[in-house]
Amino acid sequence: MDIFEKLAANRGPLGSHSHYAHGYFTFPKLEGEIAPRMKFRGKEVLTWSLNNYLGLANHPEVRKVDAEAAAQYGMAYPMGARIMSGNSNLHEQLEEQLAEFVQKPAGLLLNFGYQGVLSIIDSLCNRHDVIVYDAESHACIIDGLRLHQGKRYVYQHNDIESLEKQLQRATRLAAETGGGILVITEGVFGMSGNLGALREIVALKEKYQFRLFVDDAHGFGTMGKTGAGTGEHLGVQDGIDVYFSTFAKSMASIGAFVAGEEYVIDYLRYNMRSQIFAKSLPMPLVVGALKRLELLKTKPELKDKLWEIVNALQSGLREKGFNLGTTNSPVTPVLLAGQIPDATQLTLDLRENFNIFCSIVVYPVVPKDVIMLRLIPTAAHTLEDVKETIDAFEKIAAKLDKGLYSKPAVTA
Repeated sequence: MDIFEKLAANRGPLGSHSHYAHGYFTFPKLEGEIAPRMKFRGKEVLTWSLNNYLGLANHPEVRKVDAEAAAQYGMAYPMGARIMSGNSNLHEQLEEQLAEFVQKPAGLLLNFGYQGVLSIIDSLCNRHDVIVYDAESHACIIDGLRLHQGKRYVYQHNDIESLEKQLQRATRLAAETGGGILVITEGVFGMSGNLGALREIVALKEKYQFRLFVDDAHGFGTMGKTGAGTGEHLGVQDGIDVYFSTFAKSMASIGAFVAGEEYVIDYLRYNMRSQIFAKSLPMPLVVGALKRLELLKTKPELKDKLWEIVNALQSGLREKGFNLGTTNSPVTPVLLAGQIPDATQLTLDLRENFNIFCSIVVYPVVPKDVIMLRLIPTAAHTLEDVKETIDAFEKIAAKLDKGLYSKPAVTA
């Protein structure tokens, strides 16, 4: 059989819908300056789909530094992998500042978040080690687990009783193999918006021997008194052994970092294949990240504004009877009862007639009878944006309840 034959016969769970979804429901094009209001298919829409939490994407100081750094260094410098020829004082300075900010002894700069998580797991764990992870872990964690040649156990989402059962199994197995145990969870879960049970997990360290790896992509910059993340927010930052976050959310850029004890970070520096064999992060991104981190630290009003919008949006939706699930972060999932055909027509109505663009999530990510509209509030949004959105959501919910979306009437 030609390996390509199966591609024509089975395009995959998402690709099977591409004949009607591409360019609208999947791979849509938002154009114009990154802002709450952008262009979609030639018309202005109020956008709730960008992880630009602190509004830094088009902050004037950020844009100025980005432009100056690009003019000074270009996108090529430094050339080569950092271990060979791609290191610089500014790369090291950014690592030191990031580690200090998240209250860890050392940090390591990474080119991308997704590849970073894969490579951290691959580097930390050998075939003798056991990994225990949350069932709702992000795809980058799941793909990292696929590289793991040892045993892995999954526990039910944020279920400490389930975690403890898996830790008991892991402890017995690790005793046989001579390996260790790594527990992996997230600070903020990107779909549900709820926080990882970090307090309870850290408390289990008194009973079981394991290390804790936390992916805090959505928590860095948004959670905690200083914005240092979910561990700071919950008062257990010291209990996180390996802290990871990406620049793709609050920092509105490209790149990532991992922080922890100096000897652990030094080990990763010399053993993470995704960094050793990849070109160094370009200097404009490093300089831009330094400016973004500076603003994150010196302008707490950005996080305050974010939470003003978050609280207004979430409290307003709840007052109107909407189910937001268990979120206690800026991630705002709105859960509606309906099938995939309803979701299609509802989304068309929302974008075409109400000029509101948000992400839509359907089965298999959520149960078959659930439609999730996922909103990401940012510091760039206004209270007027919130009111407009809640008003629109009230109207589409009423239509959904009446079964109007079961009879296609809206066209893109």
